[in-house]
Amino acid sequence: MDIAALLAAHPVIDGHNDLLWEAREQAAYDFGRLDVGAGGTATHTDLPRMREGGMGAQFWSVYVPTRLTGDDAVSATLEQVDAARLLTERYADQLAWATTADEVEEAWAADRIASLAGAEGGHSINSSLGTLRQLHALGVRYLTLTHNANTPWADSATDRPVAGGLTAFGREVVREMNRVGMMVDLSHVSADTMRDALTVAEAPVIFSHSSARAVTDSPRNAPDDVLEAMARGGGVCMVTFVPKFVNAACAEAHRELVAAAAQEGIAEADGVRFGAFERTWSLDHPQPRATLADVVAHCEHVREVAGIDHIGLGGDYDGVETLPDGLEDVSTYPALLRALAGRGWSADDLARLTCRNTLRVLRDVEAVAADLQAVRGASLARIEDLDGVPAVPRPLHP
Repeated sequence: MDIAALLAAHPVIDGHNDLLWEAREQAAYDFGRLDVGAGGTATHTDLPRMREGGMGAQFWSVYVPTRLTGDDAVSATLEQVDAARLLTERYADQLAWATTADEVEEAWAADRIASLAGAEGGHSINSSLGTLRQLHALGVRYLTLTHNANTPWADSATDRPVAGGLTAFGREVVREMNRVGMMVDLSHVSADTMRDALTVAEAPVIFSHSSARAVTDSPRNAPDDVLEAMARGGGVCMVTFVPKFVNAACAEAHRELVAAAAQEGIAEADGVRFGAFERTWSLDHPQPRATLADVVAHCEHVREVAGIDHIGLGGDYDGVETLPDGLEDVSTYPALLRALAGRGWSADDLARLTCRNTLRVLRDVEAVAADLQAVRGASLARIEDLDGVPAVPRPLHP
């Protein structure tokens, strides 16, 4: 099979990439200092390697850490959205801003890679549906309901359960996302949150960067019943490459790390303290390696359980320190496709994996939003009314 020709016709749409946070950390968003157009950057991602990898669209994560809360989280998210626009404008000869499936295809017709944005964590909206709507107006096309810590209205996969899934306000968040046309992303959330969201959702959902729990037992992966329900609703699971989500030994090593941190009173959801503990822990605990074959196993399982129409790719490049052998950066997608072709995947199967499934979901979400907007106005629901708690802690004034 000619993989280069297949990618020329059906380029990769990747669901999740953390380059923007790296740009913030490494260069304060100065793409003159971090010139991803020139290549050779100290990142997993740059434009020459994206071209080499056959990429046609990237959902840039406008991630902010959960240590930022309230208005600080909103402001930092807006800075990330701004960075996505600045990146696209600086390299306008190679990138094109896109918010719809048609605009993705228009970018391809102009020989550009489509730039899209997804917000990673419900803390970015500060329990405000108005903020959610404004992120959509700025071009953000998915919201991951949680990151590593719970929001006041949804449980995370890596925090202590509090809500038991979604609260009443959390269900309203999903409904309003469906109404405005923002994809509901179930990566990072607990299995109960996944199931609650799938029950409420009126449009297809996505996993922007998750794999199969039956293959690797990690709370960040989707159980089979969830994959089946996601498929019944027309969604897509974008298989990720993160070693601790795709390799059993890496997952076990991570569980040992989490247990050791817990003994020191540090929860995985505590990003800063947990990260510092992990760096120290890793010095005396060499980590196992994942491989491309591990990712192949997850692709095959998701296809078997959910069906070929419900699988995509979400590498999580620049969101992790290490990646599987053979998938070290964004140039390596062809290697994965060759491996899948060697396992009997047809050209049509691979085209669905790389882009056709994700484009279909984008269009379906857009269509559902148009239908809902014809019969339903903007939700004015507040978390304090639905859940009986204040949206944000309010300081006492003398």
